[in-house]
Amino acid sequence: MMKVFNYRILIGVLGILLSACQTSDFARVKKAEKKYHDPLNNVVVYCSGAERCEFSRLTNINLIDESTHRIYPDVLKKGYFKLANHDPKNQSLYLTIPASQYEMVIRFYPISQQHAEVFHVIHRFKANQQYTFKMYRKRSENAGSLLNVSAPSPLCVDLLQEKRTIRRFCRPYNVETGLSEYIEQKI
Repeated sequence: MMKVFNYRILIGVLGILLSACQTSDFARVKKAEKKYHDPLNNVVVYCSGAERCEFSRLTNINLIDESTHRIYPDVLKKGYFKLANHDPKNQSLYLTIPASQYEMVIRFYPISQQHAEVFHVIHRFKANQQYTFKMYRKRSENAGSLLNVSAPSPLCVDLLQEKRTIRRFCRPYNVETGLSEYIEQKI
């Protein structure tokens, strides 16, 4: 009986420690949000449309570690990340960065957190604007042979400035290799 009781205590303590690890980024971002940013020279960048998305890199600054999914401490000190909502279970983040041209790398997790779709883009972000990278699957009503219609629909990422789509990138499925890359589409 005592052995079972000891195991329950051990499991309880481990559970508390693990839950503290999960919420520590939440608390650190909340603390870093208080840093002052000039709202007239800043850009707000969101990502949406997938089960989860992460801002991986901003030009040469690594933002979120791919294996641990944690924000790098030096990035937290700069105050780039903000919480989209204050729910600890749904920790969606957005970026607040100075207006400039950046190479941005975003990891989208469209189905599960085991497989990431990595998206690279170079864009000049204008001051005092809100941008959203929105991932979706482009559905088509094509008729044709079973082989043609059985291929997965292309994955697309729209870049919205405020509410208007300004750029679109789609990654069609290559039947021969199973691989492809995002190609900018005309809007």
